[in-house]
Amino acid sequence: MKKAPWIIGSCEWIWRVILVNWCWFVFTILGLGILGFFPASVALFAIIRKWIRKETDFPVLKTFKQVYFQEWKRSNVIGFVFYGIGLFLFIDIRIVHQMMTGFMAVFLSIFLYIIVCVLLLTVGYFFAIYAHYELPNKGYIKQAFLFALTSFPSTILIVIGFILIGYMINEYPGLILFVFAVAPAFWMMRVCLSRFTALDSEVS
Repeated sequence: MKKAPWIIGSCEWIWRVILVNWCWFVFTILGLGILGFFPASVALFAIIRKWIRKETDFPVLKTFKQVYFQEWKRSNVIGFVFYGIGLFLFIDIRIVHQMMTGFMAVFLSIFLYIIVCVLLLTVGYFFAIYAHYELPNKGYIKQAFLFALTSFPSTILIVIGFILIGYMINEYPGLILFVFAVAPAFWMMRVCLSRFTALDSEVS
């Protein structure tokens, strides 16, 4: 008995999703976490962008490795800017918690946590922008920051999607091995591509 084409297609897509998710884990670990996270995430977003744009006829593992090593240096240079900002904010939060009390401590804590949220959104937008546009290093950081501050509807959609994905993974921890990286990246890229298309049409 022949298998239905949709079953074969579904199995192929499941395997692709699992494979790219595992690639992200493995190559992030190979880079000792800090040096692997940014190039692995850039490769992940590059592949997901191709999928969303209906480009599926390419080897996932080979493409992931190619983008990972090709963008390793550049993505890490930008990544260390984000790491530096994150470390600075972490130190500031620790200082506030340990050395300050009262209203000012509460105010500064809220302010710093808001900045942390903006930083995390900026990093997410960075990966989407990096996969879609060719810009100088400063341009990626600037545009990602502007998107985080000004793309309010897109940000709301992204946050809602992340909450739902986080809820699913929390309810079914086994999904971590299969969609932990690819699900939020897919949702982020999906929302951002719609925004990019609208902006590009306005410019043209």
